[in-house]
Amino acid sequence: MKRAGNLTESIADLSNLQLAFVKAKRGKQCAKEVLCFTENIDVELEKLKNAILSGEVSVGKYHTFEIYDPKQRTICAAAFDERVLHHSLMNVCNRYFERQFISDTYATRRGKGQYAAIDTAFKAFSRYDYILKLDFRKYFDSVPHANLKRKLLRIFKDKTLLKIFFKIIDSYSVKPGFGLPIGNLTSQYFANYYLSDLDHYAKEVLKIPCYVRYMDDILVFEASMEKLKYDFDCINAFAVKNVLVLKPPIFSNYIKGIQFLGYKLFRHKILLNRRSRHRFVTRYYDYERNLHLGIWSQAEYQRHIMPLVAFTQHSYSKRLRHKVISG
Repeated sequence: MKRAGNLTESIADLSNLQLAFVKAKRGKQCAKEVLCFTENIDVELEKLKNAILSGEVSVGKYHTFEIYDPKQRTICAAAFDERVLHHSLMNVCNRYFERQFISDTYATRRGKGQYAAIDTAFKAFSRYDYILKLDFRKYFDSVPHANLKRKLLRIFKDKTLLKIFFKIIDSYSVKPGFGLPIGNLTSQYFANYYLSDLDHYAKEVLKIPCYVRYMDDILVFEASMEKLKYDFDCINAFAVKNVLVLKPPIFSNYIKGIQFLGYKLFRHKILLNRRSRHRFVTRYYDYERNLHLGIWSQAEYQRHIMPLVAFTQHSYSKRLRHKVISG
């Protein structure tokens, strides 16, 4: 496939930077750093434009904090000017990453997403009896910089763009040469792209009939347990070759069901898993309290509550919603 070049000027174009600014500030309009950037937007965008054209961007100004839902993670929030940079890069580069993906990859893609992955997996339950669930141990922390850079060289040849990408990659590590910061837009693209070779291997070499990947969460469907075990052995060997470690696999069948992306899937129904039920209840009451205490405006409350309720509506959970919302 022909590598993409001459992209830097499009990335640095002021109209693209303005669009990136609009995307980066969504939901954060009142943050101090956003207000400061906005007050001097012409100067800031011109500064960013020149930095992109030279490749001398400033990156790595992370504010880190811990979250514990659904599990403990260190989140790296980039400075606002870096977030504008990330959006400007992906506004232009998104389509070149898209070309690398099979249709069964669902994270960080327009027209895909978590619910589409769940729907595809649910439909597969009616056609296949056996399921394998895979995910990688500390996936973002495990991505090797050198391998990722080599993969990026396969699709881009713009030297200035690659210089910027490599600077972003090198701006963070959990140990020398490994790791992507959770919370960066670029990290989502890099992490998703790093497993694209596995996607092609699964579908084109192993001939897996139904394969669903959402970032590093993978479901494999087969008609026999023997083929499923063979698939695992091959995928595990592929992972080792790419310096990744799989968690212990989960083999199941259509009767037992399988947990995936916060749900428990069966042949005839989708349920919330235990952690998702608990999260819905606790967050709903937290959001209600924030509204009643005046911590949130009605608009802020709606912005948080709507996706929370929507998540439960993708499952058989009407009784739970009624009990919580009415109680």
